[in-house]
Amino acid sequence: MRFPGHGHRRQPDDIVIGPLDLSTHVDEALAVQAVAFGLGADEVAVRRQIVLRHMTYPGAHALGATSAERLVGFVYGMPNDRTHWWSTVVEPYLRAQGHDVWLDDSFVITELHVHPRYQNRGVGRSLITTITDGAREPRSILSAIDTDSPARGLYHSLGYQDLARQVLFPSAPKPYAVMGAPLPLRRR
Repeated sequence: MRFPGHGHRRQPDDIVIGPLDLSTHVDEALAVQAVAFGLGADEVAVRRQIVLRHMTYPGAHALGATSAERLVGFVYGMPNDRTHWWSTVVEPYLRAQGHDVWLDDSFVITELHVHPRYQNRGVGRSLITTITDGAREPRSILSAIDTDSPARGLYHSLGYQDLARQVLFPSAPKPYAVMGAPLPLRRR
């Protein structure tokens, strides 16, 4: 349900999806990511600097999911730029599959995390569909750990297809899959 004039979407359990000033709330967001993704303090410190840098990029924006004034999930993204680090890593993998055109005119989902206590309630789905609904680009791309996971199941249900698999990021212990979908995302 949308609140007229507010741009917020209400979820079950009084969870509200709305704009998030990620630069101001970076520590709250990374606390959610640390629990959801199993990050240690050192990784959180590195990611903090990355998030703050990303939020200075043109078109970067974030949404949060709040419950009783507590952040329980967030998503952020931006128009893709081939000069950004992520693009330079995934480009050879996409080119090898004939999919490097996906790096142009795409909105990249940089991070999407929901606290484990709030997963499987449609929060992640609402976050990603709401942020991509506002994108000007005709398609979206993202990367996810290359395993059969609930996150990849969600992305597939929204219309994302595997563009490249077994993508290795420096210092990441597991391979990733790069996925892409035309916008708007498919609804259930």
